[in-house]
Parts: sequence; C-alpha cells; structure tokens
Amino acid sequence: MRWLPLLLSLGLPFGSLAAKKSSSTDRFGEFYSKAQASSPLKLVDTSYKKLTNTPRDYSVAVLLTAMDARFGCQLCTEFQPEWEVLGKSWAKGDKNGESRLIFGTLDFTDGRDTFVSLGLQTAPVLLFFQPTTGPHAVAGAEPIRYDFTGPQSAEKVHEWLARHLPDRPHPPIYRPVNYAKWVVTIVSLLGAAGVVSKLWPYLLPVIQNRNVWAGQTLIGILLFTSGHMFNQIRKVPYVAGNGHGGITYFASGFQNQFGLETQLVGFIYGLLSFATIALALKTPRIRDPKLQQISVIAWGAVMVLMYSFLLSVFRVKNGGYPFKLPPFM
Repeated sequence: MRWLPLLLSLGLPFGSLAAKKSSSTDRFGEFYSKAQASSPLKLVDTSYKKLTNTPRDYSVAVLLTAMDARFGCQLCTEFQPEWEVLGKSWAKGDKNGESRLIFGTLDFTDGRDTFVSLGLQTAPVLLFFQPTTGPHAVAGAEPIRYDFTGPQSAEKVHEWLARHLPDRPHPPIYRPVNYAKWVVTIVSLLGAAGVVSKLWPYLLPVIQNRNVWAGQTLIGILLFTSGHMFNQIRKVPYVAGNGHGGITYFASGFQNQFGLETQLVGFIYGLLSFATIALALKTPRIRDPKLQQISVIAWGAVMVLMYSFLLSVFRVKNGGYPFKLPPFM
C-alpha cells in the first residue's frame, strides 16, 4: 500500500497525455464527420474555439468573412463560391481523412467575439492552423495567414494549402457542371445556326467578294504596321506634353510612340495605299484624257506630299535619319 501513491503520481503524466491525445482525436472525428455532410463547416464562436483549440493533431483552414450586405465586402462575396468549391472537393477526395484537414467558415455575424479577439478590421481573412502534436506537428501554434493579393480562385488556395501540407494527400478540385450555361450555349448556337441558314443566300456573295477581303486585309495591314500591337503591349500614353504647354504628337526614338502617333501614321499609310490603288486601278479606266491626266497629277501630288511628310516624321523620331523629300524638309 505504501507504493500505491508513488505509482499513481508516476502514472498521472501519462494519463494526462493520453487524455489530451484522445480529446484531440475525438474532436477531429466529431468535426470530420460533420464535414463529410457539409464542407466547409459553418462555425460560431464556440465551435471555432473548440476546433482550433490546442493540443490538436490535425490541421484547420478557417475563412473569417462578412457576407452580410451591410458590410459591403465585395471580395467576401466573390471568394465565397471558390472557398465552397475547395472545401467540398477536399472532403470528396479525402473520404478517409488522411490529410487530417478541416475546412470551416466563420461569418462576422456569428463570430463577432472571435473577430474582436483576433483584432481583425477587414475581411476576408483565411487562417491555417497547423498540428501541435503528432507526426506533422510544428513548433509554433500561431496560424498562418493567407495573402489575398490578385485574382482569387480555389486552385490558388489549393496550391497554398498543399505547400503547408507536405507528405499528405492533396485531393484535386472538382467543379460542378454548370448545366444552365451548357443549355444557354447550345440554344444560342442552334439559334445562330438557324439565322445563318436563313441569311446564307445573302451572306455568300459578300463572303466571296474579293473587294471585301482585300479591304479587310488592307485594314489589318495598316492597323498592325502602324504600331497597334506595340501600344497594346506597352500601354503607351495617347499624347504627351512638350514642356511648354503644348502637345507632342510624335515620341522621339524608334522604341517609343504615342497612341495618337499610331493613328496619324496609320492614316498616312492608308492615304498612300489608297493613292497607289487609285493610280493603278481607277485612273486607267477614266475615258476622258483630260480627267485622266488630272487624276494622275492629283494622286501623284498626294503621294509626294504624304511621303514627304512621312519622311519628316522619321526625322522627328530620329534626327540622324538621312532621307528627305520636299516640301517637308
């Protein structure tokens, strides 16, 4: 009997440890069974504290959000469907709970005390609690906060969670089929096919017209040779000031240009192209010799003037450009 108190005192730490482990395991089993029916779990203050309490041998991902229209949280509304897709996909792909991860959502209306205790002033906030016991335990019990920067998607959060869950399963994301979208798309395609079939006798001559294709090709050539794609890639300004209260239409250097500059150069190229086509195709068909001569002189003058102005633009872009043509010297 004398040894009984000593044996009891030695056994207390082991019993306490077993109780803590059993408590953590029971908590995981309780919340995991609920998550199989509905994931992410809808939490309140008490369930949040119970789920994230230490010690724990499982991981928890909790989204603290504010969905009520009073708060005007647009990001909360946009991210919530992605969060639900991720939670449902993870629960569906991890039937046995091998990843030991629980997803939860705590709305401000249901967890005001938690928001206050965490000192949160904004939403949404995504916290990831790592295990404090077990084979994947970490030293610190503080949660890791997700950075809501840039466009958000379930795939992006999935990658973030996977980085913090090494050596554990990472179930893929399953997006539900949007049957309404499929129906609308099919009906729209059938409607468009019906309209095209009715208008086909009128559309076919337009499609087979060489002038239509020549015009579209010419517009495309002028659009891209004038620098349209350069503007789209570089996001150049439309115009710029010259430092004296005026406007600069042409940027110096062949690696720079303005939006208005592209339009002016495209107009010059288009006028030169039109003058060339008129001289080559339209002028020879003029029956009156005098009108034909006037057409040649007029379009020739347009070509000389426009080409002279174009060379002057090149010299503005680069002062060392050697070519010039009157009258724009």
